[in-house]
Amino acid sequence: MARLQDVLLPDIGDFADVEIIEILVAPGDRIEPEQSLLTLESDKATMEIPAPTGGLVKELKVSVGNKVKEGDLLLTLEAGTNPRPNAVSSAPPAGKPETEPATPGADPQTPAAAAPTGEDEQVEVRLPDIGDFSEIPVIEILVKPGDRVAVDQSLVTLESDKATMEIPSTHRGEVISVAVEVGDKLSQGDLVLTLLAQAQPDEAQSKAPETLDQAAASASASAAEAAPIATGPLPGETERRQAPVMPRPEDAAAIAKGRKPHASPAVRRFARELGVDLSLVKGSGPKGRIVKDDVQGYVKQTLAKGAADGTGLPFQLPAAPEIDYARFGEVELVELPRIKKISGRRLHLGWISVPHVTQFDEADITELEAFRKSQNETASAEGVKLTFLPILLKAVAKALDRFPNLKASLTGDGERLVLKRFTHLGVAVDTPGGLVVPVVRDVDKKGIYDLARDLMEASAKARESKLLPGDMQGGCFTVSSLGGIGGTAFTPIVNAPEVAILGVSRSEMKPVWDGSAFVPRLMLPLSLSYDHRVVDGAEAVRFTGLLCELLEDIRRLLL
Repeated sequence: MARLQDVLLPDIGDFADVEIIEILVAPGDRIEPEQSLLTLESDKATMEIPAPTGGLVKELKVSVGNKVKEGDLLLTLEAGTNPRPNAVSSAPPAGKPETEPATPGADPQTPAAAAPTGEDEQVEVRLPDIGDFSEIPVIEILVKPGDRVAVDQSLVTLESDKATMEIPSTHRGEVISVAVEVGDKLSQGDLVLTLLAQAQPDEAQSKAPETLDQAAASASASAAEAAPIATGPLPGETERRQAPVMPRPEDAAAIAKGRKPHASPAVRRFARELGVDLSLVKGSGPKGRIVKDDVQGYVKQTLAKGAADGTGLPFQLPAAPEIDYARFGEVELVELPRIKKISGRRLHLGWISVPHVTQFDEADITELEAFRKSQNETASAEGVKLTFLPILLKAVAKALDRFPNLKASLTGDGERLVLKRFTHLGVAVDTPGGLVVPVVRDVDKKGIYDLARDLMEASAKARESKLLPGDMQGGCFTVSSLGGIGGTAFTPIVNAPEVAILGVSRSEMKPVWDGSAFVPRLMLPLSLSYDHRVVDGAEAVRFTGLLCELLEDIRRLLL
């Protein structure tokens, strides 16, 4: 018959106030014996706590971020099967004690504390009792010969199927030799390293006899009173670091997805110091484990490519100061439009991660403007309004065919270029909600009137907020025209992962020297911003030069 049962935190060695970093089950989940319930992380180990019995999860009593110790209530379970041995629960099985009291010196594999002497001595540091684990692979060695170590300083990192743990030093002194290598498999009692221990005994060692005496007295008193068998730590357990009994490998499929990447506490701490999200780092260690070199390599790679792939930067910028402007006068708080929130993040990332350079130039469009006006009647008969923009797009497409690097993109690793055999141009459109960039496709294959229709349709959809995600994807170069508003020049921000953007300001009639006199000419200001990792200055000048030639005499578009 099903019964409610409290699941308590079992004995996890001499750890206390260990932080919960993951909860792997939820109320209503049906679990099996030894299935992982939650993940704890201390300064030295990451461990998963298994279920003592199968059943239905009724209520969680903890949450992520809580700190727990042995005996704390984790959850309430509607148990349907018998609990596994050695589990700590609200109804411990009666009968034989889980472990017989240890007799000093009875276990030859347990490393004994060296007796204090008047001079330094060589001490063999062996793998302590870490629960019912054996043949655990070494995934990191944290010290080398010549290093000085303190008591409880981590020496090596081990990883089983269900737990990661760092093995601490039992003595302080200088490392003489390391007896293991990465990939070796260790069991209790195996030699880890040899060190020259300092003569002064550790405080914990000097108190060990007292701890043993107290534990023995407590056990005798309990036996005399015929009390239930205690589930607390056995004598000598405070001198060792014990990991919990972990779930069986076949339970791995039942463990919740989305857990943190495999990395030791030291590597997690190192990543936190650098502000690196470990979910973005690919591990090169055993079983895909992340090591320090992986974190360092990720930072170097991301800095090199400037995060142009949109994954973000590997560090945190200082936050802007919070100022109470109400102290200076009346204020009103208004929500930023959704489009500006979205585009703002991308523009900010592009500005701080792409090395921008802007090339300024002017195109003489006197004849072009006269030709455009002469085609108004023909355009009306075609059902379109012929503006300057479709002609500009056609000229840009022609120039990009000559300079394909300006419509390329960098690969994620920043080592190669993606050269695009198509010419889809983004056109910035001002809307009441903010700036959007619909994409006009195959500009190089369409006529001027077809481009005019595409632009009219895209602008209408943008202003009516009817653009679909696909309407704003696939661009390889962007044109931002402010000519209808004003201005003489501006510096547009590259729309990463594109590598260039063309800014167009208002044309102006200016006196231009023709070799014998100043003549009035209609001049169009151009601003080309580009990613200097891909486009150099000479290439940018040649591009704007060719664009100016095409606009000054559109017959060149036929060549």
